[in-house]
Amino acid sequence: MADATGSSTKTGAWTEVRDAITTRAVLVMVGVLLLQLGFALSYMGAFHAPEPHRIPITLVAPQAVRADLVARLDALPGDPLHVTPVQDREKARARLLERRTDAALIVSVTGRTDTLLVASAGGPSAADAATKIVQAVERTQNRALVVRDIRSPAAGDSRGLSSFYLVLSWTIGGYLAASALNMAAGSKRPTLLRSLVRLAAMLPYALVSGIGGAIIVGPVLHCLPGAFWELVGIGTLVVFASGAVGVALQSLAGTIGLGLTILIFTILGNPSSGGVYPASLLPPFWAAIGQALPPGAGTTVVRNTVYFDGNNTTGALWILGAWAFGGIVVAILSAALRDRQQRPRSEAAAPTGPGPRPDAY
Repeated sequence: MADATGSSTKTGAWTEVRDAITTRAVLVMVGVLLLQLGFALSYMGAFHAPEPHRIPITLVAPQAVRADLVARLDALPGDPLHVTPVQDREKARARLLERRTDAALIVSVTGRTDTLLVASAGGPSAADAATKIVQAVERTQNRALVVRDIRSPAAGDSRGLSSFYLVLSWTIGGYLAASALNMAAGSKRPTLLRSLVRLAAMLPYALVSGIGGAIIVGPVLHCLPGAFWELVGIGTLVVFASGAVGVALQSLAGTIGLGLTILIFTILGNPSSGGVYPASLLPPFWAAIGQALPPGAGTTVVRNTVYFDGNNTTGALWILGAWAFGGIVVAILSAALRDRQQRPRSEAAAPTGPGPRPDAY
């Protein structure tokens, strides 16, 4: 009797364990582990050893020494600079404010003190890297260098990272909202009508998110003052793009789709976005993908809108629009195809003839 009772207890305990740790749960845990390791690999791979590579810099120098100086700067070990010569200081300054260059070296015609113009609001790390490289070159030529920051971040944005963190909050909020809509329906693959409803629901959510983000970085914290309504529009687009991609991938792959969304936006998109280090300081893989993903495009649009009068934002806006449009198309097509496949099965399962009369029994 005791053995039977003990055996029954062990069987019950084993059943509880199997119920608690199902095959599906194990697979989900494995997926989470892979995302965790991918997060560590991507962030540390991007940030562990930033090296300058072809930082765009503009040069103004006397005609007699211009070609030689361009050649010497472009030939520095490791290829840290990419030099574009222009005729005068005003053109160099304009290129800097138009976000076509990260620094501008103005070589003195008469003295031995040169000037380096930077705009650290576009990313202090790029300005710092360019400054250190040029200072080292100037020392080898026994010349002095004066650094002038013609567009610095706002007082509440001391390291120029507010744009990055704002876009980070918008992208995470967008795909988590899409995930919440999916979980509220029991993680079922959506029908076409349900997909349309989810996409429509993302629009007011995205607008409220854009307004909320603009209020936080503007009137509340003064991180990114000015351009309030522009930030509202950018935030709406970023959140909707993130949410639409979330809806699409979860329509295609269910719970796995959430993992794919996290992979695109957080694991790959954030470290490559240029928020912490620009492409010129990132390893080749991250430098190549950064501006093609919504976090990078969003960070560029926010920075350049707030600090540089919207210069050099067209391409990034097209990227965000393409992700939003692609999410809509994939979500609708995947749901429509699934509905079309399920319709014949429903028709085959339905009775083909008239049912029995109620009084037949």
